Amino acid sequence: MTVDAHHHVWDLSVRDQDWLHGPGLRPLRRNFGVADLEPEARAAGVDRTVLVQTVTVPEETPELLLLADRHELIAGVVGWTDLTRPDIADELARLRALPGGSYLKGVRHQVQNEPDPGWLLRPDVRRGLAAVADAGLVHDLVVLPHQLPACARAAAAVPRLTFVLDHLGKPPIASGGHERWAADLRALAALPNTVAKLSGLVTEAGPATRTPAALRPYTDTALDSFGPGRLMYGSDWPVCTLVMSYGEVHGLTRELTADLGEAERTALFEGTARRVYGL
Repeated sequence: MTVDAHHHVWDLSVRDQDWLHGPGLRPLRRNFGVADLEPEARAAGVDRTVLVQTVTVPEETPELLLLADRHELIAGVVGWTDLTRPDIADELARLRALPGGSYLKGVRHQVQNEPDPGWLLRPDVRRGLAAVADAGLVHDLVVLPHQLPACARAAAAVPRLTFVLDHLGKPPIASGGHERWAADLRALAALPNTVAKLSGLVTEAGPATRTPAALRPYTDTALDSFGPGRLMYGSDWPVCTLVMSYGEVHGLTRELTADLGEAERTALFEGTARRVYGL
């Protein structure tokens, strides 16, 4: 079995995705549904997926849970709720009681859009993170490299919560930046309640740095820091289609991890996601 631990869907007739109005994103300004993903996933040998939120509105998560309930491909959902709301424990319980609520495995917030680099350390946010842990869920981190130190401090402050770093913290691959990012990634990985996804890297790379040779320093750093038992594969579809097809991203990740043993590859492409998200 292969698990794709990170992908999205959206229907622009239901709501706009305001982030799609950024430069270079025009090809993504159309609907992407599970029916579009299924044949590509099956062709790549992917059996199960984790569907991840895209917008910070309360209506989206119930919709994603319904999709998981209706489609065998989706094994789990990472949704969104306001971590700072005083009744967050009740809201998480409400979401889990909805149709498909058993598929809720984690919560994510677009920390990358927060101007405060220490947003994760605010008392109201830390209270929300503790509630996520109490609910038996995990927290996905979508951050930029300069926010990685705050991620490590947050993970240390809430040790009973598993923090999942999406896209390796979006390393500056196109500019060749590695040393500072690598040091901050290692500091995060030193905490036992952290895991990370090999996902989203091809869209962080420029045209000249989408090669295995250019990406390998970043994936090798992640493998050395977390180990395959704390890493999981994610396609980041359909965002990846800006530069590569679903099958190409999957094949590239296989190539970058070809030196791993069979047990290590099983962990990376299945076991970590199944364990961390309780699939």
